[in-house]
This record gives sequence, C-alpha cells and structure tokens, in this order.
Amino acid sequence: MTAGLDAFAVSTGIVALGEMGDKTQLLALLLAARFRKPLPIVFGILVATLLNHGLAGVLGAWLAAQMGPDVLRWVVGLSFLAMALWMLVPDKLDDTSALSRPGWGVFATTTLAFFIAEMGDKTQIATVALAARYSADLLAVVLGTTLGMMLANVPVVYAGDWLTRRLSMAWVHGVAAAIFALLGVLTLFNVGSFF
Repeated sequence: MTAGLDAFAVSTGIVALGEMGDKTQLLALLLAARFRKPLPIVFGILVATLLNHGLAGVLGAWLAAQMGPDVLRWVVGLSFLAMALWMLVPDKLDDTSALSRPGWGVFATTTLAFFIAEMGDKTQIATVALAARYSADLLAVVLGTTLGMMLANVPVVYAGDWLTRRLSMAWVHGVAAAIFALLGVLTLFNVGSFF
C-alpha cells in the first residue's frame, strides 16, 4: 500500500472505531431525535469535522516539523498508548446548549454543536497524532479521519436507536483500544518503518 493510502486507511479505521460511543456520536443521536431532518445534520457533521480535523491535522504536521524523528516517534507512540487507555473510558454528552439557539437552522446548529463537541475530543487528539505520524500525507489523514467520523455518525443519524441496541460499545471500545495500543507499540519500537 502506498504511504498516502496507508495514512488514509489507518486514519479512517481508527477514527471510525474510536468514534463509536463517543460524545459526538451521542450528539448525532440527540440531533437526529430532536430535528428529524437527517440531511442537514449529516452535512453539518461533515463541515464541522472537515474544519475541526483540518485544524488538528495542521497542528499535528506542525508538531512533527518542530521535533526530530526520535522525539516525534516517542511522542506519537506514547500518544497512541494514551489513546488506547482513553478509549476504555466511556463518554457522555456534557453540554447541549448549542442545540437551543433560537433562529438557527438544523445545519448551522449541527455544525456549531459538532465543532465545539469535537474540541479536545478523542478523535481530534487522534487526528493530531495521526497527522504528526503521517505528516507528509496530511490531506490523506484529514480525509481519512473525516470519513471515519462520517462512517460512525451517519448511520446513527438515520438509525441510531436500532444500532445502539445491537452493538456492544464495550467491545467496540476494546477493539479500538487494542488498535491504538498496537500502533503505539509499533511506533515506539520503530516497526514497519513508521519513522
């Protein structure tokens, strides 16, 4: 697999799994239940994610440029291990104040709520780490993490209640944690020419 496709595939898979049961996925469910207009919600999620993950990707690439390869390998490897542990902590939706803005349409409400909810979130931090790891393929990382977000959230917008009853979030979080841990170990031990 070429480096760009590798960055895209890893970013998509990690974020799709990492987003399962995440607070922004809960937000998608809440927005779908409140507004019952899936298309503007989906487009709001897309725009918010592109903006948020674009900024996170730029930050990750900048951090990669500031550090030498050895320091970067340790920072990214330890970040992946920290993400593995964080994946085991269930999320809850803390603030839904953006949902009560009078006069805002469904698209604007979704975009603002998602952008704010994603700040400092697991998937945003993962995007920073992935962009640092694959700094030469920044666009592939941002497109991959965005696709991962869409793969996890669009089904929730359309069939959230049905999905949440059939998927074990503990299992999904465990798989995501294992993938993050594996990437962390591989990065720390420089396996697979990561750096």
